[in-house]
Amino acid sequence: MAALKYRAIWISDVHLGIRACKAEFLLDFLKQTESHYLYLIGDIIDFWSLKTFWYWPPLHNEVVQTILRKAANGTKVIYVPGNHDELFRSYVGQTFARIKVCTDAVHKTADGRRLLVIHGDEFDTIVKHSKWLAVLGSGAYEFLLFANRVVNYFRRKSGFPYWSLAAYLKHKVKNAVNFISNFEQALVHEAKKRKVQGVVCGHIHKATIEDRDGVLYCNDGDWVESCTALVENGDGRLEVIHWADESVVLLKEREEEYENCHSQRRLVSAN
Repeated sequence: MAALKYRAIWISDVHLGIRACKAEFLLDFLKQTESHYLYLIGDIIDFWSLKTFWYWPPLHNEVVQTILRKAANGTKVIYVPGNHDELFRSYVGQTFARIKVCTDAVHKTADGRRLLVIHGDEFDTIVKHSKWLAVLGSGAYEFLLFANRVVNYFRRKSGFPYWSLAAYLKHKVKNAVNFISNFEQALVHEAKKRKVQGVVCGHIHKATIEDRDGVLYCNDGDWVESCTALVENGDGRLEVIHWADESVVLLKEREEEYENCHSQRRLVSAN
């Protein structure tokens, strides 16, 4: 299969280091795409979780190695740390293995638009002023993602497609909806202040492209719920890629893996 070629790709909120990270989908995406620019806009590695429980399977390491190979082969990789990987903010302005670490960046599209690239946690009042509450909320969110995995295991057994319980609740609960709206407005205001035509961010795990008061607001989503990325085509056109939908083959392989695993368990139990 020929690689999908883009001018730029943005990914964030991968959360390598937690069980909910859909590393197999991301690895498939990285291997099947090529781009001139690759922006890693925060929460690529979840140090908050790793501090309390070490979880780093070979697949997570393979994701990192794939990104490093892309940088070595000429892809311009820009890393904008987020709150879960804020450790890397100590290295802003430096380049490691051809990956440049920045607080934020400005990307110029093929059609001349200037886009502010930023993780976005700076505009989250809870993260900014009550970090202990943010860490507590992160733990609750990980439990929700665990429930999400259980729900989808039974959905697969019943022949239903993947569905995000976490995303559903986030979009239905009034406080969450208000938080997302306020967050988006703050980012749009920042874009206007910096005199750019748009903003690309992550942080809230809600992929979208929309015009907000004359400013192009883009969020590339995440790789724990929706498996989404933002891409720029050769003509400057932007779109959100939903890789869980695109990677049908991988989904089938994953279902077969679950079936094989549980078949083996049944055999062991029978013996």
